Amino acid sequence: MEGYPQGKFLYTVQPDDTLLSLVRKFHTTVYAVEVMNPGADLNRLEAGQVIYICPGYVDYPTDCHPVHGGISRRELELSNHLRMLWEQHIAWTRMFIISAIDDLRDLELVTNRLLRNPKDFEMALRPFYGEKIASRFSDLLTEHLTIAAELVFAAKAGDAEAAADAERRWYANADKIAFFLGSINPFWSEEEWRTMLYEHLALTKTEAVSRLAVDYETNIAVYDEIEVQALGMADVMTEGIVRQFPRKFAQ
Repeated sequence: MEGYPQGKFLYTVQPDDTLLSLVRKFHTTVYAVEVMNPGADLNRLEAGQVIYICPGYVDYPTDCHPVHGGISRRELELSNHLRMLWEQHIAWTRMFIISAIDDLRDLELVTNRLLRNPKDFEMALRPFYGEKIASRFSDLLTEHLTIAAELVFAAKAGDAEAAADAERRWYANADKIAFFLGSINPFWSEEEWRTMLYEHLALTKTEAVSRLAVDYETNIAVYDEIEVQALGMADVMTEGIVRQFPRKFAQ
């Protein structure tokens, strides 16, 4: 946090800032920023907007002291695991896009590995939410990936009507995932998840379209954005679980 004051201070939003990028930049949490800025639409930040930030804070105590002592081993393990699963989600999605568009012989193997990702998420969520809820998330995430594959193949075939239909169903699926997550954890916001998932879809579409257009420079650059955004979703997921089940994460 070098170069920024300690404790709460006023920050002027820059053109490329998003809520998730600020959370990562100042080592704070979505919750802390939201509490310090009641009434602000933090999912639609505008350049020049002024908001409160508390670097290094995961909550909002009245004295705005930083949290000491770090996080528990169990919380760190959960964070690392969920970050790995989201990294695998976007990495195998990228490999599927490349294999499908470039007609690579590993397409079936890559597809099978990609479709393992929802089951891995299911296993990660099961200790907290039980088999039924974890399985439902797996089903929704599998649908997300299946529709994405339809969209890639339709775009590759030049079938605009089929691509539009797949994209419509893709966003409808994102709505279902956001609603589902918001319903099982009081610290997960349906609106926040919808915003993050919509951003994820838009970036993934750009990734596929740029690959089809043989625009490798854009294709590589957008993957960097996808990675940062996916890690943000992982952190939101971890934070919500830790807050919902604090006893599971005692030192």
